[in-house]
Amino acid sequence: MRISAILTAATLAGMTAMTGSSALAQAESDDPIKLTIHDWTGQLITTHIMGEVLQKAGYNVDYVQADYIAQFAGLKTGDLDVAMEIWATTGREAMEEATATGKVVNMGETGMQAIEEWWYPEYMKERCPGLPDWKALNDCAAEFATPETAPLGRYLGGPVTWGGFDDERVEALGLDFEVVHAGTDAALFAELESAYQRKAPIVLWVYAPHWAPAKYKGEWVEFPPYEPACYTDPSWGINPNAAYDCGKPRGPIWKVAWAGVEKKWPGAAKMIRDFHISNDEMGALVAKVDLEGMSVDDAVAGWLAANEDVWSKWGK
Repeated sequence: MRISAILTAATLAGMTAMTGSSALAQAESDDPIKLTIHDWTGQLITTHIMGEVLQKAGYNVDYVQADYIAQFAGLKTGDLDVAMEIWATTGREAMEEATATGKVVNMGETGMQAIEEWWYPEYMKERCPGLPDWKALNDCAAEFATPETAPLGRYLGGPVTWGGFDDERVEALGLDFEVVHAGTDAALFAELESAYQRKAPIVLWVYAPHWAPAKYKGEWVEFPPYEPACYTDPSWGINPNAAYDCGKPRGPIWKVAWAGVEKKWPGAAKMIRDFHISNDEMGALVAKVDLEGMSVDDAVAGWLAANEDVWSKWGK
């Protein structure tokens, strides 16, 4: 998906009247700010909210499809400008490496707090009563098996591009499971819906903020608690010969940008830093799109209309 928004003077005048600030219509450069988009609904919503607000302020915006982890190469060079969601759970390492070069800047927290972990429906505890302790997984691996993975249990992971180190975790913890990656975000949750309706066995990647943990009764698997050394020092943890022998980190979802953004578009940079939305707000927006069939554009427009007192202050 790639959308360029070129605003006419008349349009800008209308936008200025809407925001009540003539200063917002004075973009420092006509060059488009390139916002990356990925393959899950919440990120599309977050990015389009930011893009719409930037457009209302007079900036040109491009939405550029990019790989979640590989995007940092483009952010370092300025071929990409802004990424609105870097999750502490899966993107911290790539972000910290990029910001350490000085070519990428952390633009602050979005306001959302991230959880990404193995999750199972509550009814699976009848088949595997030792849950949520991760050690119960091997006792019950056969209960999670599919014809394709038997005798190993199946863990349904997210798309490969999301990262997350699930294959490494399975190996490090000696889990009798095979990681099978869903092709898309939609496919992941369609399979959960199907399994839940049939009370079929499933353990899969679920994340929050999202509607799934609210809609379905279930629990996160409790792995050994994450410590930074778990990902970097094989001697740390219960397996002295392997990293990733722990659960995933939890924490903020950040915004990042090419370091040149603040010099080229200082007003836009301040707006991006001020962007803020809560887990509850985002979960409700994702539900409108994924469960109610609303388009991303309509969900974003509804949020903007209901929250003008919030976004109109960004950058001021």
